Amino acid sequence: MPRDTLTGSRIREKRVAAGLKQADLARQAGISASYLNLIEHNRRRIGGKLLLDIAEILKVEPALLTEGAGAALISTLREAASDISHAGAEVDRVDEFAGRFPGWAQLLAEAQGRIGALERTVETLTDRMAHDPHLAASLHEMLSTVTSIHSSASILAEPGDIDPDWQARFHRNIHEDSGRLADTSRALVAYLESENPQAATSGSPQEELDTVQEGVSYAVEALETGQPVARLHKRLSKGLSATGQDLLEGWLKQYERDVAKLTQSALAEAIGRLGADPVQIAQELELDPALVMRRLAAMPAEVLPDPVGLAICDGSGVLRFRKPLPDFPMPRFGAACPLWPLYAALTRPMSVISRPVIHPGRTGVGVWVDAIAVPAGRIAVNEDAQFHAHMLVRSMPAGLQGDNPAKEVGVSCRICPRQGCEARAERSILPGAA
Repeated sequence: MPRDTLTGSRIREKRVAAGLKQADLARQAGISASYLNLIEHNRRRIGGKLLLDIAEILKVEPALLTEGAGAALISTLREAASDISHAGAEVDRVDEFAGRFPGWAQLLAEAQGRIGALERTVETLTDRMAHDPHLAASLHEMLSTVTSIHSSASILAEPGDIDPDWQARFHRNIHEDSGRLADTSRALVAYLESENPQAATSGSPQEELDTVQEGVSYAVEALETGQPVARLHKRLSKGLSATGQDLLEGWLKQYERDVAKLTQSALAEAIGRLGADPVQIAQELELDPALVMRRLAAMPAEVLPDPVGLAICDGSGVLRFRKPLPDFPMPRFGAACPLWPLYAALTRPMSVISRPVIHPGRTGVGVWVDAIAVPAGRIAVNEDAQFHAHMLVRSMPAGLQGDNPAKEVGVSCRICPRQGCEARAERSILPGAA
């Protein structure tokens, strides 16, 4: 019998409906929160006593978690129908379809998931191709070399005799240009296919820092245990430019200051009671919400099973920190969507903006964001304060889906399908966008 891949999704749905936190369910079931997270994302099989225990905690029949067309499957089929509304799918009969043809229903659901994953990949690659300076320079060199080869070849192909010396010179030019073209092509292919993080560090120093942060999963365990910044900086800064090393040092020192104000254990205790709500945590602990956002973004899976994303920008709107989520990608190159609450927070310093957002063309309830702009550095007399805006991205809190309609925001203008957007700064490469 094929393994059911939806049991974890049904457990998650029933847990959310019961208003139970993931950590609470894991504790009552006698397992770690990180293991329950893997189960709920269908990455670990579940059965036997553990399934019975979870069903008892959730007050449902075990069969509702393992049999029939689950709510997650139904939801995915509805998403597929809404994405291609002109197909005329009978949405009101989706339960009947999933019950009568579970195999086909599962196939369509998996295809819908794969389409979503491919769309995110295309968005990322398009953003990279549009703004990556290394890629642009390589393509420019290839085009220049091809033009040179074409010019030399066209002269040789002209009727009439050519002086032997000139003929030899043109042949030598074609030989050298073709060799350079081959080298550039191989280097470009290696750059695009490389899994080495260095492929992403050939741009700006900020991109170098992004790569280091991705490499440590945005969490520096050594600083959590009190190790000195200097030793850690020496290990992580290898291969970085001088400016990249300065940015890395600034991030590590900020991380160290944040740990001193809010330890991992204190934050874990607060998360267990309040969830990943940065405003509630900040109010209870009497701390800066921006500090709490930075600390939440640095929590490992055993402390915060449901990961959060974080974007930080300065007064010019440039992203200084980016931790994307699968449901909320962030551009590596170029500017982000001006409709993000991150930028609205700059116009309302020290005020928290909390609301749901969703990317255009995607279905579901979207994600919840909390944004605030706080002073950066010291406040001097007769000097304007410099503000940094923080925006935490987290999964939709239970019970808030219907309270506020999700605002449509994009990733960046160049790859945004949103139509009629007054905030658009440049034409989208996607068809139909304006």
